[in-house]
Amino acid sequence: MPPVRADRLLSLLLLLQNRGLMTAPELAAELEVSVRTVYRDVEALGAAGVPVRGERGPEGGYRLMEGYRTRLTGLTDAEAGSLFLAGLPGPAGDLGLGAVLASAQLKVEAALPGALAEQARRVRERFHLDAPAWFRDADPVPHLERIAGAVWERRVLRTRYRRWRGEVHREVRPLGLVLKGGIWYLVALAGAPENSEAPKSSESSESIVRTYRVSRFQAVEEAGEVFTRPAGFALAAYWAESSRRLEGALRQGTARLRLSPRGQKLLPMQFGAAGVRALRDAGPPDGAGRVEVELSVESEAVAVGDLLRLGTEAEVLGPPGLRQAVAEAVAVLAERYAAGR
Repeated sequence: MPPVRADRLLSLLLLLQNRGLMTAPELAAELEVSVRTVYRDVEALGAAGVPVRGERGPEGGYRLMEGYRTRLTGLTDAEAGSLFLAGLPGPAGDLGLGAVLASAQLKVEAALPGALAEQARRVRERFHLDAPAWFRDADPVPHLERIAGAVWERRVLRTRYRRWRGEVHREVRPLGLVLKGGIWYLVALAGAPENSEAPKSSESSESIVRTYRVSRFQAVEEAGEVFTRPAGFALAAYWAESSRRLEGALRQGTARLRLSPRGQKLLPMQFGAAGVRALRDAGPPDGAGRVEVELSVESEAVAVGDLLRLGTEAEVLGPPGLRQAVAEAVAVLAERYAAGR
């Protein structure tokens, strides 16, 4: 029997064992095959001695004979590796692991004692994790599956990458993938771009760890060699430290604001953790419920646009240059909208 069909028959068997009565269309949807294929697979299970019962009528379907259970639930290497994505079917699909993850989850559920299996089903029915941010289409990541394979197998990649200042050709050694706010990032060892005119560093190119947005890879191909991962490298620790450095580099200024009660609700929504910290250290409210806060912001040009998103619910008190820049932007807007009357 071909390996693909054998895996599908086991998945069918485990679905019936874990969920009880299921119709042919339900099984077809779970297995991503046609209803006709389900009929053939059910016949194959019966011929192999598995007691599958067919029940006719509007409430009918297929079920295993009462008391029958299989212990053919061993996880393959790929299935075991996919379990860290449990609860993230979208990202698992991006990595080419959707079907593998579904099979692994079925096997784990089948191996659980009855009470624990029922509890696992209740958790799946009542809790769902949706990683991407609101109101934003997912990045196109046509090269993600190949990059993920290179991460698993420590393969060197030759890439063409789109930066803000143009495209570069770079050889990278993939260390890990990170999904942040619905966006995939690659963490990799890399040196200077091949088409860079900057002088080469005396430091080994393999000692530089960089972060790349996966959607910006324009081309990816294997270089035909493998690499050794640096001893002690921890992806989660690197990402946490890199995120702290990035926030520190971006948010180098401080704005003093007076916020209305509604502005206090908007601040965390617009500025995230920086807004939460600002409100935590806010001064006492005045008679109208307004509070003064100190908010970490980016450069003046960026801060003006960000602060205008708060509308009339915030007043910039300082520094003077930022207050003047916001006032000038508001004046331009007022003039523009007045001219359109």
